[in-house]
Amino acid sequence: MKFVAFERSKQGTGASRRLRNSGRTPGIVYGSTSAPQLIELDHNALWHALKKEAFHASILEMELNGQASQVLLRDYQMHPYKQLVQHIDFQRVDANTTLHMKVPLHFSGEEESEAVKTDKCLVNHVVTEIEVACLPANLPEFIAVDLKGLTKGNSLHLNDITLPAGCKPVTHGKKNPVLVSVVAPVEEVVAAPAAAPAEDAKGKKGKK
Repeated sequence: MKFVAFERSKQGTGASRRLRNSGRTPGIVYGSTSAPQLIELDHNALWHALKKEAFHASILEMELNGQASQVLLRDYQMHPYKQLVQHIDFQRVDANTTLHMKVPLHFSGEEESEAVKTDKCLVNHVVTEIEVACLPANLPEFIAVDLKGLTKGNSLHLNDITLPAGCKPVTHGKKNPVLVSVVAPVEEVVAAPAAAPAEDAKGKKGKK
């Protein structure tokens, strides 16, 4: 995915405010062996780009001064209540340096699984992304997870899926986290009707 950035010469709160008022978003590019560089982007183009999953989870091609370089989105700040991107950070990509990135999971097939189709279970997506370590060339845009094999009473764990070539999971101490849980349907219990008061020999209820 490509985007265009422009050099930014001024910094500071006042300069950034004037930049935002003109329809631009201040940002910075850092990393690799080069010094951090101040940049600015067209806000409307950036706003629409941020709505795309690929902008958050893949290597981006940034055009700056007519030259293209590879970067990753690392952070951005939104206005507390306005639809306004206040600042954005990118990191330069080194082809030989391992990345740690969160990659979205794309689930499919759960409606065809035995757990849902036959046993009417509820499927919960416990996590929607996982962190992986890989070289930039091996970074996937997403990881496809097929749920056709789900069965009642069995959850799907990280070790149950196959990661793309060159990717290793980063679990931060969790050995085999749950990705998808399967919950059996709750059976409805029908209450028995309350017994009617016994009648005495004279036909009166509740009196002796």
